[in-house]
Amino acid sequence: MASFDPVAGVEPVGGIERVSAGSEPIVQIKSKDPEKSGRLFGLGVGPGDPELITVKALRRLRESAVIAYYAGPRKRGNALTSVESWLREDQQRLPLIYPVTGRPPPPPFDYEGTMRAFYDASAERVAAHLRAGRDVAALCEGDPLFYGSFMYLHDRLADRFETEVVPGVCSVVASASVLQTPLVYRDQTLSVMAGTLPEADLERMLAGAQAAAIMKLGSNFEKVRRVIMALGLGDRALYVERATMTNEQIRPLAEVDPAQVPYFSMILVPGEHWQGA
Repeated sequence: MASFDPVAGVEPVGGIERVSAGSEPIVQIKSKDPEKSGRLFGLGVGPGDPELITVKALRRLRESAVIAYYAGPRKRGNALTSVESWLREDQQRLPLIYPVTGRPPPPPFDYEGTMRAFYDASAERVAAHLRAGRDVAALCEGDPLFYGSFMYLHDRLADRFETEVVPGVCSVVASASVLQTPLVYRDQTLSVMAGTLPEADLERMLAGAQAAAIMKLGSNFEKVRRVIMALGLGDRALYVERATMTNEQIRPLAEVDPAQVPYFSMILVPGEHWQGA
């Protein structure tokens, strides 16, 4: 049996992508032709397991000259770590180092202004490579446009350069798979909310949710757990941290130490079990 090559079968032709599908080619025409330059790829690389990158994202990753990725100070970043085994030595790494991570410093520190300036500068560093004709793959944990850091590059560059976004496996579905729990049945609705919300807002939103995924826990965990317990949802709530990563942990909600909760953690409140299942 022939070996499977995930990057075979596609022939890039300028602004047209010709994809082989049996005997008939499928032609995908790009919607615009901005500056004649390199292409920007926003790649969702998945939740952490290197095998959860899609075939298309892997192909774009391999054909890019520059690999841009966000990371904290003195860190390599989870997005880079999850795809590093797929990279070639001749691909240039472009680290975009956050000026602030974790809980923002208190006023008068201008957190919003600091981050806006950082994203502006990061976009211009990427743009320099694109103007030089080099394709840039911007890595993003999970999906690029679902709470994804690639959004800030997209907002600044997509109207100037040819841009393609490749979706990825997001942390919500990865967490459900790790926990082996159905999220929603039939016509139930799923609410996704950030743990950074004020406590009153969290309580109001969670009280009206049929099923929920609560992200961005970290230092907000104790507040979120307090709301869950107050609403009587403790028996349904499930906690996982670093889903699909090598250091993945699943713990009962009551046993989680708030001081040890990482950014890559999530609480799922699955929809009520359907009796016909």
